[in-house]
Amino acid sequence: MPESEQESAPRGIDTSKPSVARVYDYILGGKDNYASDRHVAAAMLEIAPDAPQAAASNRHFLRRTVRHLAGEVGIRQFLDIGSGLPTQGNVHEVAQSVAPGAHVVYVDNDPIVLAHGRALLAVDETTTIIEADAREPERILDDPRTRDLIDFTQPVGLLLFGILHHMSDAEDPAGVAARLIRPLAPGSHVVISHFQNPGQAHPEVAEQAVSAERVFNEHLGTGRWRTREEILAFFDGLELLEPGLVPLPEWRPEPDEELPELGITYHTFAGGVGRKP
Repeated sequence: MPESEQESAPRGIDTSKPSVARVYDYILGGKDNYASDRHVAAAMLEIAPDAPQAAASNRHFLRRTVRHLAGEVGIRQFLDIGSGLPTQGNVHEVAQSVAPGAHVVYVDNDPIVLAHGRALLAVDETTTIIEADAREPERILDDPRTRDLIDFTQPVGLLLFGILHHMSDAEDPAGVAARLIRPLAPGSHVVISHFQNPGQAHPEVAEQAVSAERVFNEHLGTGRWRTREEILAFFDGLELLEPGLVPLPEWRPEPDEELPELGITYHTFAGGVGRKP
């Protein structure tokens, strides 16, 4: 690793080890990444050259769902688990553009995400970021800063963008999701985006999903492309909003929004929104 690169990293960050958040940052065209992250991204791009399109689709999905929850549903508080590096159109920016004063709690455990998030939110009294692992729901829910901004007697927007697929089956992501959903008030909404292995529905890309899963696990030690049925299980007990669990670009696109071309990743990144009755 070039000495200048290590010197440019915030203190305490080992840039020789790739980070999920920084790999995504690179694929999205960001600058907060290092050689180790770009190496993983390059391996992914060999399998799926349209990976940047998939990452962008996830950001567009975030904006549409948060705008819907803040605008049409009237939710005024959001809990974003595994928020990742700040980029254009963050949750608090989208929510507060519709509902000024909406409260947002970001959760992440990546040091560089925390450093950037704290700098971004230093003077924002309605938004905060806390350090916690998504696999520890009670620690997130009981954190004093969460309790300061989130009133669990009122509906919450729980956001799980691209986080559950970084939990192995042994880590019980369905149980984690259930523990996060359990204390939420009726009328709360849960948004999930997740890598999908489309299997026989789209066999032309199923092989790439398996290859991508292998790359993530070899380099990052994490990554699970689940089937449609496995992803739907995360919504157990919730009312799934139309159009259901679909490829990200197909979830209520804006009238003037063009759907991206059907590339390798189109059917391997799905999302949906569930309402707690």
